[in-house]
Amino acid sequence: MDQVQSFFTELLGQRQLIVTDTQWNQFEIYFRELVSWNEKMNLTGITEREQVFLKHFYDSLSLSFYVPLTDVRTLADIGSGAGFPSIPLKIMFPHLQVTIVDSLNKRIQFLNHLVDSLGLDHVCCVHGRAEDEAQKPELRERFDLVTARAVARMNVLNEFCLPFVKQGGMFAAMKGSDPGDELLEAKYSLKELRGEVEANYRFELPVEQSLRHIIVIRKLAATPRKYPRKAGTPLKQPLVGKV
Repeated sequence: MDQVQSFFTELLGQRQLIVTDTQWNQFEIYFRELVSWNEKMNLTGITEREQVFLKHFYDSLSLSFYVPLTDVRTLADIGSGAGFPSIPLKIMFPHLQVTIVDSLNKRIQFLNHLVDSLGLDHVCCVHGRAEDEAQKPELRERFDLVTARAVARMNVLNEFCLPFVKQGGMFAAMKGSDPGDELLEAKYSLKELRGEVEANYRFELPVEQSLRHIIVIRKLAATPRKYPRKAGTPLKQPLVGKV
């Protein structure tokens, strides 16, 4: 076990997560494929091995520190990019049935290749806009947990993600700096989309001590059929109004 593995093992051990030999192999393959594909397409600005394990893998797994994934069966990752946080979560919690939605076909091609290389089952990679995919019966309100990592502001993310969440399920937004202002401006969208903030967890990423926040939103009732609006509208015209 090298220094990176030892450090990663120690960090996860503090959260009662034990990495098996199979999972180690999967993380190493993930790292190699990420760096290799990154040479021909823009997947990440972070390619140094220790930084990938910390800022991508550990950061992705941090969702499990606050949301009990043993209670989650179906997970959707919206705007996943290079597979964060869903693929590290799938590696550590193999029982998860994962659906990844991303609008760029090149990223979907990478993710399909990655899923095959890692030998993962029950992972579906969907090429499409969240606004379009959330209107499809096979995806709408089907998931126990929906997540998005550093995709957009909360009033936009709510419209992207909450339509995928089943009633009683959760949407967990993974953020960097303090999202207080975003939460204030997102109150109207939560009311419209039938969600309610359940928790806002704050922690620091080890070593560099950069701030992270995980905002957990509970889906209270079915999202009205008019949401999400047509592709591009949520970003151009975020939901705003009086609560």
